[in-house]
Amino acid sequence: MSDDIDSIKAEVKKLNAQATQLKMDLHDLSEDLPIGWEKIPEIAEKTFKSYQQLTDARKRLAAAGG
Repeated sequence: MSDDIDSIKAEVKKLNAQATQLKMDLHDLSEDLPIGWEKIPEIAEKTFKSYQQLTDARKRLAAAGG
């Protein structure tokens, strides 16, 4: 059980880093507008999916007792 929790914790850490980077990418993109406006849907979708995965991983961690 502890191995599962450790594995999920590592996944959460990785996903959190990815989500944070994508959030910053989206923020940087917004600061440069109107330059790069074409990238908004792509970056926003990646950010959305990343936070969705992070939320799911956190739920699994909580369910595993971590």
